[in-house]
Amino acid sequence: MITRRGFLRLAGGSFLSMVLLGAYAVGIEPMLPAHVKHYALAPPHWPVGLKLRVVALADIHACRPWMTPERIASLVEAANALQPDIIVLLGDYTAGTHLVTGWVRAAEWAEALSGLKAPLGVLSILGNHDWWTDRAAQRAGAGPTASRKALEHVSIPVLENDVVRLEKDGHGFWIAGLADQLALLPGPGQSRFKGLDDLDGTLAKAGDGAPVILLAHEPDIFPKVPWRVSLTLSGHTHGGQVRLFGYSPVVPSRFGNRFAYGHVVENGRNLIVSGGLGFSIMPVRFGMPPEILQIDLGSA
Repeated sequence: MITRRGFLRLAGGSFLSMVLLGAYAVGIEPMLPAHVKHYALAPPHWPVGLKLRVVALADIHACRPWMTPERIASLVEAANALQPDIIVLLGDYTAGTHLVTGWVRAAEWAEALSGLKAPLGVLSILGNHDWWTDRAAQRAGAGPTASRKALEHVSIPVLENDVVRLEKDGHGFWIAGLADQLALLPGPGQSRFKGLDDLDGTLAKAGDGAPVILLAHEPDIFPKVPWRVSLTLSGHTHGGQVRLFGYSPVVPSRFGNRFAYGHVVENGRNLIVSGGLGFSIMPVRFGMPPEILQIDLGSA
């Protein structure tokens, strides 16, 4: 039978452990240097002989003290050091929580991102928070959002239901970018978010038979993605922000852990979901440190 002193020791130890874990999850892991998560694959429709390195940054969520312009600039240096052929930004540049000591203006985080360099360029899409934090865009029900304007001001193209055709080593391929699937907040008498994405219309712009890499902030679109798309890249989930033994208790997806994180292959189609760099709602990361994606296509 446990004594009163033993119970107090156990309770005290448990409380201290919870405090230490909480301090780590808020003050340490979110601030760790981003590690590089590497994938190598030869997806469907990928030309033999085309080796392409894609580096992806997702869910920056610029804010002080966790994701300052100086820290974003260091992430830019880390991404450039991977010697990518192309860099893609997967949305959510604005803060995702009100628990911040200071906001980072769009001009500040965009200027930090302007240092990204790759031979085939830097392309971007927007995320839900880039829409939700823009009151003017919410009232109008349309963009351009402040995030889009900031990115374009530093010469980073934003793909919203649009495509770009690129070429390397004599092989052509398409980068397709969806508008956000949760862009507009529910209005009076409404219970659902309204997406501005147009998957069919976007892919119709990829007119020839060259392979397609699809950028979609939320991975929930993946079941609708046709087989002609070689690879879908997403963010949004942050891997759940808390992830233990391959499981995330809370995932902002109607599919739960199915598309929470990592490389998913279904019916011969490939999806990679980034764990992201920042956080939303709560300033916590545990078991899911910040990451930059390096994807080597044609190298499996």
